[in-house]
Amino acid sequence: MKFTIYNLQFTKKRLGKWKIQKGISLIEILITVTIFAALGILITRSVALTLQSSKKSEAVVAVRENLDYSINVIERQIRNANSISCTSSLVLAYTDQNNNASSFSCVGAVQNYSVASGSAMLTSIAIVKITACSFTCGLGTSVNQPHVDVTLTGQSTTLTGSQSSPETVSTRIYLRNY
Repeated sequence: MKFTIYNLQFTKKRLGKWKIQKGISLIEILITVTIFAALGILITRSVALTLQSSKKSEAVVAVRENLDYSINVIERQIRNANSISCTSSLVLAYTDQNNNASSFSCVGAVQNYSVASGSAMLTSIAIVKITACSFTCGLGTSVNQPHVDVTLTGQSTTLTGSQSSPETVSTRIYLRNY
């Protein structure tokens, strides 16, 4: 014989004694479900944040690679140039070692530049937006050799809002042939 009162199950043994068997109450089940739901929400949130930060770091790396590539191309050409002149802070004209005139420039609208060499683009407009660009020429003297200061600031075009932080690359390039 058995009966249940308040989730306690009473069962009669052979010798006439009653044995109490405990079950799980509705409140215990609700508390367990609530705890697992909270854990699920926390785990889902941490996975989402991890994926978001991974996307941001990939975009920052892509921007850095574009800016570094542009700086390296400019540096390679200017280092061996015969002469340089900055016609404005956005244009750097130079004569290479073969006496061919060429230039680097920041083309586009304000806060949306691209770095160009002659007619070729050095930055990918699908990946990076150049927000600031400047070329500053330092003329050579008897003590100092001529140099160019190049500063590029860019940010990802794939990220928006607070995720899209600007990256800045600066370098000073000294001419070898002066």
